[in-house]
Amino acid sequence: MPLFGFLISIAAALTGVGGGIFIVPLLTLFYSFEPVMAVGTSLATIVITSLASSANYLKQKRVYVKAGLVLACATAPGGYIGAAITAVPVVKMWLGVIFGVFLILVAFQMVYKALSTRPIKASVMVDPAFERELLGNWRKMLQGLCLSFFGGMASGLLGIGGGVVLVPVMCYALDIPIQFSIPTSMFIMIFTSIFGVANHVQLGNVNAVYAVYLGVGSVIGAQVGAYVSRRLSSKSLSFVFAAMLILASVNMILKYA
Repeated sequence: MPLFGFLISIAAALTGVGGGIFIVPLLTLFYSFEPVMAVGTSLATIVITSLASSANYLKQKRVYVKAGLVLACATAPGGYIGAAITAVPVVKMWLGVIFGVFLILVAFQMVYKALSTRPIKASVMVDPAFERELLGNWRKMLQGLCLSFFGGMASGLLGIGGGVVLVPVMCYALDIPIQFSIPTSMFIMIFTSIFGVANHVQLGNVNAVYAVYLGVGSVIGAQVGAYVSRRLSSKSLSFVFAAMLILASVNMILKYA
């Protein structure tokens, strides 16, 4: 389990998706977990992964902290509500399929945008002036908050961490470059996954032992993923993230269709 946690968290920290798209199938297929138990345990592991990777990204000065905290105000309650409706199988099935199709479209859009724009080195740091301007644009932030709420709901409902929605929201709705969207997504995921886990714990859907086993490996893997991310350009990160979206979408469509 620590080895699985290590490998999954590398991909999670590198792309900002949290790792739930791998953890949930892993627990259900290889460890015979019930789906709701796998989702709750996945979110518990994501708490550890997001904390570990955010610590590294904050050192790199690639996290828009203030903007992330504002968006977390929407993703956190969304994660709690999403966890609360896991007991409604019909809702979960339809949302899973719709979400899967949506992610495929987003993946192709990200590839198209990456091919049509100049690559930016990931070694650059956050721009405080850009963040102040963004926070002052209430229309753009309101749009980001609404979309982030659904990202949080998807996280709590499907156990995927929310980054598959948060990163595109920040890239397209808020115009935050992907080399900052991914680190900020991992930072926001700390709050989203904690709120989602809180509800799953109340429902008895978290296996703490397995979450710790996965978390032990994820602490190290998250550092590797954050380090590799720093070495990639914006175009390369977009391609890697798009590939992760396609994997997530295929997994959801097969699971819920």
